[in-house]
Amino acid sequence: MTAFTPGPDTARAFRDALGCFATGVTIITCKTEDGPLAIAANSFSSLSLDPALVLWSPAKTSRRFPAFNAATHYAIHVLTADQAALCQTFARDGAAFDGVAWVPGTHGVPLIDGCLARFECTRHAIHDGGDHVIIVGEVTQAEMTQGAPLVFSKGSYGRFTDTD
Repeated sequence: MTAFTPGPDTARAFRDALGCFATGVTIITCKTEDGPLAIAANSFSSLSLDPALVLWSPAKTSRRFPAFNAATHYAIHVLTADQAALCQTFARDGAAFDGVAWVPGTHGVPLIDGCLARFECTRHAIHDGGDHVIIVGEVTQAEMTQGAPLVFSKGSYGRFTDTD
């Protein structure tokens, strides 16, 4: 075990330590004046059952931050184990919807087909979170299907393996 104090000189070690926590992988989408926009995020979390609230946290330094910070409606797509390439596509280019199966949902928000779960959201609140913001959304519509989730840990994509 290596101990350190998080700070500018240990930013990489801190990021590596955070990467030990395996997360699911999501694509968040919104409608903009220039067309559909997407961003890959693993900061998604449930927040409340009543009301139905979820959260995610985009980096303030992201080129896509202004659009998502301003979006009053967006969709969160939980990816399946075989959608790592889709995640990588949107990590590189948020406007890369060519060849991606999607339809406009309520409020014109892009809804990507074939995901494990999807949550259509209305912005509920935004809170400062250091170099990120915490966007809280009220879920207005949810969908899910059977399948295995895409998992991200220690800088790599993987699959969840049931131990039973």
